[in-house]
Amino acid sequence: MKHFLIVVFLCSFMTGYSQTFVPIFNGKDLSGWTNNGTELWYVDKNELVCESGPDKQYGYLSTNKSYKNFELRLEFKQEANGNSGVFFRSSIEGVKISGWQCEVAPLNQHTGGIYESYGRGWLIQPDSTREKFLKEGKWNKMKIRVVGDQVTTWLNGHEMISLSDPIIGKGNGFIALQIHDGGGIKVRWKNIEIAEIE
Repeated sequence: MKHFLIVVFLCSFMTGYSQTFVPIFNGKDLSGWTNNGTELWYVDKNELVCESGPDKQYGYLSTNKSYKNFELRLEFKQEANGNSGVFFRSSIEGVKISGWQCEVAPLNQHTGGIYESYGRGWLIQPDSTREKFLKEGKWNKMKIRVVGDQVTTWLNGHEMISLSDPIIGKGNGFIALQIHDGGGIKVRWKNIEIAEIE
């Protein structure tokens, strides 16, 4: 047992990675977040809800803190059109966001893929055989790991993509949840927590 603990400690030290996750949504209100746009963000039953408003435009709820290297875990449920996403290392002016999005979308629309907004567009999409891991109308578990220029995403325990990109490696900024434009969007989020990686 002693040798096992030493190995675990050394691996953690060498990678600079800690499994200490802290919640970034408190289940009560939007403390620590900023609403960008006129779309709706509110708390219901200890869950964070995003919903299209009358303007039917893009909307973003961004963290007040920037995160460079991290592992993010969360759960989402698409109650209506689930076209949304999780942005990382991003910045915003009005509702024009610059950064990278881990896609959250209806079935067969590339949930877990990485899209660069106002830049190169799709960088990588999951293999078509992985699209089936999305549970329509049910809670889904997503994990996003961003370290240096490496991005890996998981959906319900299945690795969706792994990407190495030098431009992402230079990025820094907040994490944000998205409401897509067009109206009819409603997604619930819960258990949003993050472990920063040195």
